[in-house]
Amino acid sequence: MNKPYRAFENLRQHKARLHDSVHLGSGIQLAAWSNAGDCVTQRSDHHTLSLYIDAGYDTWHKTPGGWRNGGAPNRFCLMPEQNETTWDVRAYFSFVHLYCTDAHLRHLAEQIWDRSPATITLDEKIFSSDLHITQLYRQFLLSCDWRQPANHLTLSSASTLLMTHLLQHYSEVLWKLPAVRGGLAPVVLRNIMAWIEEKLDEPLTLAELALQAGLSEFHFARMFKQSTRLAPHQYVMQRRMAKAEQLVRQSQMPLTEIALACGFNSASHFSNRFKTVFGYAPSALRR
Repeated sequence: MNKPYRAFENLRQHKARLHDSVHLGSGIQLAAWSNAGDCVTQRSDHHTLSLYIDAGYDTWHKTPGGWRNGGAPNRFCLMPEQNETTWDVRAYFSFVHLYCTDAHLRHLAEQIWDRSPATITLDEKIFSSDLHITQLYRQFLLSCDWRQPANHLTLSSASTLLMTHLLQHYSEVLWKLPAVRGGLAPVVLRNIMAWIEEKLDEPLTLAELALQAGLSEFHFARMFKQSTRLAPHQYVMQRRMAKAEQLVRQSQMPLTEIALACGFNSASHFSNRFKTVFGYAPSALRR
């Protein structure tokens, strides 16, 4: 069982409304919130990345010089562990939180650079802008249903990219990302592809795929793309859809069972994804 994050539990005791939440692999958590007419003080033993989705113009942050606002869609706030922040939410806004620990960041740094930083101290950022962060969470975190196991690989990949960006640009770790040349060894790639085919009905994460290859998530993702020209989450979704089409065409399985066999726990979500890929719903193809 994952240990609750203090910032998450604190918001649940206030007026904030929780719309969605998911734990990913090693315990990193995403949560989608909205709030209005609330005053919240946060001080946690973990890091929180807050991504503004809608509004936020009347969200105020308490500073030594008084209250300051500056929130807006695509702004972000980075609240490192043990930093205390107080917020006066005077009007509705929606946002996504990513919660992770110092141990998560250190493990990621060790995987990427094969060495451990002496310290990892994240910079506090309030109402900041970063195009790369915006693109990552708009393209990946907000574009899929978190409740669907089939999307967990996309979510875990995006979370890893976000944390890597934080390490590179908002900490004292100034190391350049190592160059990755060449793809996976043919035997490793074959084994990974075979393993994926057996697990298409399960929620996969980047950490699980990397473990099968005996590589860090960073190196696996880049080497896999070198070999297949697709990111791991793109390849896995492609295989889910290929399996789904085959089952719809060649079997008499109910569509609900096909959805489950391909990693979707919602027939409607499966149908929408199928239609996006093929241009028609699975029921139409079967007819």
